[in-house]
Amino acid sequence: MANDGGGIRMLVSEKFGLHSSMVALQFAYAGFHIVSRVALNMGMSKIVYAIYRNILAMLSLLPFAYFLEKKERPPITWNLLLQFFLCAMFGITGNQGLYLVGLGYTSPTFASAIQNSVPAITFLLASIFRIEKVRLDKKHGIAKVAGTFVCVAGASVITLYKGPIIYGPNLRPPNSPPTTLTEADYSKNWTLGCLFLIAHCLSWATWLVLQSTIVKKYPARLSFTTYQCFFGVIQFLAIAAVVERDAGAWRFHSAGELYSVVYAGVVALGIALPVQVWCIDRGGPVFVAVYQPVQTVSVAVMASILLGEQFYLGGIIGAVVIIVGLYLVIWGKNEEMKQWSSLDGVSSVDEPLLDDPTEIT
Repeated sequence: MANDGGGIRMLVSEKFGLHSSMVALQFAYAGFHIVSRVALNMGMSKIVYAIYRNILAMLSLLPFAYFLEKKERPPITWNLLLQFFLCAMFGITGNQGLYLVGLGYTSPTFASAIQNSVPAITFLLASIFRIEKVRLDKKHGIAKVAGTFVCVAGASVITLYKGPIIYGPNLRPPNSPPTTLTEADYSKNWTLGCLFLIAHCLSWATWLVLQSTIVKKYPARLSFTTYQCFFGVIQFLAIAAVVERDAGAWRFHSAGELYSVVYAGVVALGIALPVQVWCIDRGGPVFVAVYQPVQTVSVAVMASILLGEQFYLGGIIGAVVIIVGLYLVIWGKNEEMKQWSSLDGVSSVDEPLLDDPTEIT
């Protein structure tokens, strides 16, 4: 009986640790959206910001990767390095670069909201490449397909319909004219920013599909991520050689810029990533994905308080629609995993969505 009591206490303790870790992760990632916006507001170069962030992330991950995966790390081949380089192009360079450009035109809240569509886009791409099977004769298959279309509809609403301001610290009468030329052009910039953010989600989803095949051959995930950060830095440096010729852009002009980079590189990637890998390992990818909307709500609260962000009707409607689509995909995936569990006798949390939906934003 004593052993049973100890086992129950350990199970409760682990569940509490999982849930508290996921809540902390969402706040950490929400903080990343805010500090990135702050860095851009200060005039920091998007390319320089990404380069410094990935250098710090690489240095943070390197000791964990070296010591924790010493025994399970397979030997490196040229073929693997080429695949790492390709993954970095989608998971680091395309993912982070498009995100920062899109964020520059929009806001942290709606950048986070659109990211809720990534599981649905990943399912769509995985279906196209025949990694996932579409079973329209099953409820879970219909739910995943429907959720994908709902997410696309939500992203379209955010992109194409801005609507009136429904909340903001500087709310003006509904029919008042724009006060500046910049605001008059804001709708066009908003649409452009949303298109960049959708491209960011496509790049992220493509990375998820690509890396799902690589981790089977190279299961040392932290080492894999460290290599990607390294190649991401190389790729960003190549881009910077063309588009960022100003030597002054590489200097920190305020403590705020430095703190933003340190937070983005060390906290939001170097520390958060190993925690997320642990949560995926212990709780499964569906458990982790369920918490994603918490991040969006956290970003909305932080952005309103710290940045004075205004909320538009189109963005709110689109965000709610995307979250509904996300939960349809999650429900469908969870039902599918339950069927696998009953057929194979394997716990559902051990069947990951595309093997490892680790976040690198």
